[in-house]
Amino acid sequence: MEVKKIFLPESEMPRRWYNVMADMPTPMEPPLHPGTGQPAGPEDLAPIFPMNLIEQEVCQDRWVDIPEPIMDKYTIWRPSPLYRATGLEKALGTPAKIYFKNEGVSPAGSHKPNTAIAQAYYNKIAGTKKLTTETGAGQWGSALSMCCALFGLELKVYMVKVSFKQKPYRRLMMETWGGKCVASPSTETAAGRKILEQNPDSPGSLGIAISEAVEIAVASDDTKYALGSVLNHVMLHQTVIGLEAQKQMEMAGDYPDIVIGCAGGGSNFAGLAFPYIRDKVNGKDIEIIAVEPTSCPTLTRGPFAYDFGDTNQMTPLLPMHTLGHTFVPEPIHAGGLRYHGMAPLVSQLVMDGLIRTESIPQTETFQSGIDFARSEGYISAPETNHAVAMTIREAKKAKDEGKEKVILFNWSGHGFVDMAAYEAYMLGNLSNHELPSDEIKRALSDIDALPKPKQYKAGNL
Repeated sequence: MEVKKIFLPESEMPRRWYNVMADMPTPMEPPLHPGTGQPAGPEDLAPIFPMNLIEQEVCQDRWVDIPEPIMDKYTIWRPSPLYRATGLEKALGTPAKIYFKNEGVSPAGSHKPNTAIAQAYYNKIAGTKKLTTETGAGQWGSALSMCCALFGLELKVYMVKVSFKQKPYRRLMMETWGGKCVASPSTETAAGRKILEQNPDSPGSLGIAISEAVEIAVASDDTKYALGSVLNHVMLHQTVIGLEAQKQMEMAGDYPDIVIGCAGGGSNFAGLAFPYIRDKVNGKDIEIIAVEPTSCPTLTRGPFAYDFGDTNQMTPLLPMHTLGHTFVPEPIHAGGLRYHGMAPLVSQLVMDGLIRTESIPQTETFQSGIDFARSEGYISAPETNHAVAMTIREAKKAKDEGKEKVILFNWSGHGFVDMAAYEAYMLGNLSNHELPSDEIKRALSDIDALPKPKQYKAGNL
């Protein structure tokens, strides 16, 4: 009988996070102060984050020790199993071997607790009493609610309004763990009220929700802000995924030719991919693919430029692929991928040619998710379906080429609270949306006057 699941014993869990900045061929350009346009120092970030996380944000060390209290909480769901997708291989008739890292085993159902537990811990020991955050599909808000409960912190979550309406059970998960969830844009903040004055029917965006959460955090001495993706320390915490996967792939006797992850802000993709980026920098022949929606094509069509992380221009300017901080994506069901910007680390690695970028339309992702469910049993989150769809494309390509490739992808979360989206697809009520060039140009006009990174590259309109 062929081994289906590869389990890593708790004694073999990674005890250090991997920092890809130590091995990047091109050094990162600094974040810029939103007011002066000059490089932002640690003191500029202090109103938003505790200093221990700011230190990780700028850290250049290759390895960062994981504190014991975090290791203790990680064991609630880690190590996560690695699966051989033999059912999918058979259904596709491909000679490729397909593996997936199952991050849906966490209590919140996704990879998000990997950094949520770390951010809750570091805030707790820094004396923070309350956290604010944003969430798109609700995965991050759920994860942080759970982790704040484990460390005794209060939490307020600003959830993108379209997802707030689409996913009521995500809101209930947050509230069960003690988080307070508010639809964004809201009337609670100046940022929210400004948006509602301009468009009372705004579906919201992650950029808007970030503005609201940051506004509340900077107004209170005992409150800080937590972000579920994009920033360097978030990418750092997520590397437990790839570090475990490398050990498990070695146990399976295989090494991937292709590594795949869906990408919205970059966290689950980076978590699996960054340890393999190090291998690639050191000479391994491996293809690493970041997959996004065609309706929010940050990497595939956005420029590499300095831009704000939020709509109301409260965050530092970050060097990243962006569609413009005023961009409001279509209300597709993959809410966790509806963000205008991409993690600076991911963006720089794309610029360096170490990551390939692809975009996939919504209906293909849902059909791929159904094919995966009917061959492997697991129902994927809409975001995760982008990685599933790309995996199926690559497995079919291997079949056409007659090559026995090894494909590894990150199964970043389950879709149990996303069944309304599956129903919409099966009823024929979902459509594809190719973002018009004029819409991108309009949103990007808002960043024309901003400073440009040295490697500035215009978008693919």
